[in-house]
Amino acid sequence: MDTPFVYDNPVTGKNFVGRKTECTVLANLLEAGENVCLYEAPKEGKMSLVQQTLFNMRASGKPFMVAYVDVFNVRTVRDFLKKFGAGVIRSAYSVPSDYADVISRHLADTHFVFDAAQFASKGDIVCMNWDADEADMHSMFMLPQRIAEEKGLPFYVIVKDFQNIMMADGHEAIFNVWERVFQERDRFAQVKSAFVFSGSMVNAMKLIFEEKRYFYRQVNHLPLPQIDDRDAIEHIVRGFRASGKVIERDMALGACRLFRSQMWYLNQFFSVCDSMSKGFINEAILVDALNAILSVHEPRFNVLVNDLTDHQLSLLRAVLDGVVKFSASDVIERYRLNSSANVRRVKDALKKKEIITFNEKDEPVVIDPLFEYWVRKYYFEME
Repeated sequence: MDTPFVYDNPVTGKNFVGRKTECTVLANLLEAGENVCLYEAPKEGKMSLVQQTLFNMRASGKPFMVAYVDVFNVRTVRDFLKKFGAGVIRSAYSVPSDYADVISRHLADTHFVFDAAQFASKGDIVCMNWDADEADMHSMFMLPQRIAEEKGLPFYVIVKDFQNIMMADGHEAIFNVWERVFQERDRFAQVKSAFVFSGSMVNAMKLIFEEKRYFYRQVNHLPLPQIDDRDAIEHIVRGFRASGKVIERDMALGACRLFRSQMWYLNQFFSVCDSMSKGFINEAILVDALNAILSVHEPRFNVLVNDLTDHQLSLLRAVLDGVVKFSASDVIERYRLNSSANVRRVKDALKKKEIITFNEKDEPVVIDPLFEYWVRKYYFEME
């Protein structure tokens, strides 16, 4: 069914809201052959931004190749390299004979092979006849640039859930070799490859790029600011108008503030409102829709809080109360946090569980806006 409130897939065109500046910046970086990292909360619009940017670039008549490599289920170095190679090769070539040829030429003297039998039975494009060493990794990460030069077209590789590579034993070798590849690249090459590293585990991505400082000055962080309320409201009003319905802008603004203009939640919420209404979107419909959304997400929220210790719950309560300096003696006493050393451990635990993060002012932020609303109202029963 055609709906203006799309939340089940990344969106482009008329369904893409705001972030025109970020699209322009990302396009400029890619065209210059610069690598980019995106790390925001889940469903914050990272892939929509990437796809809208690529859509704009194609519309302007700029040819290029693009590969998507999703590593959400990768747990070993071998699996990552195979998935990476398959994603890159499949995006540039289309028949098994080409797969075999590119591997034999560009991955020569490595442990990567094309096995026709494996391809016929499992669809595997890249196979390995031994454990990968650093030379194998180096050749694999050079592959997009070599294909770009061979095809005479820029090649952009989008790596989704990049932080999951850290779950593989030996991931440090991957990062170190990749850094060396970036250092060795020819910045004056006629055609260039570039990478977009996207991750939804905010603190895990910060650990890679900010704390451990992998890819320092080799990858540009592109932050995604909150979408302007005016853009979100215009999208909501226009969406209802298209189906002959009306919503007051003040009501739309209330939803934007609740969900921090996070379009995935907003589209999901107003899709429910749309299904419940025939004409005017009133407050009763908004309340019923919010309850429906909460019923969908409440099991996930229950799992989150049930996994927290008493100290972690106390610190979360302090965050909701607006506390910023958790190691102050009065804060430790009020929230029974025991000691400043314990505060540090609890903060790290909440960050690892991706419940809170810290902004550029070192202020705590609950990552999920609906979880913040639910835990505030229903778990802690705050006013």
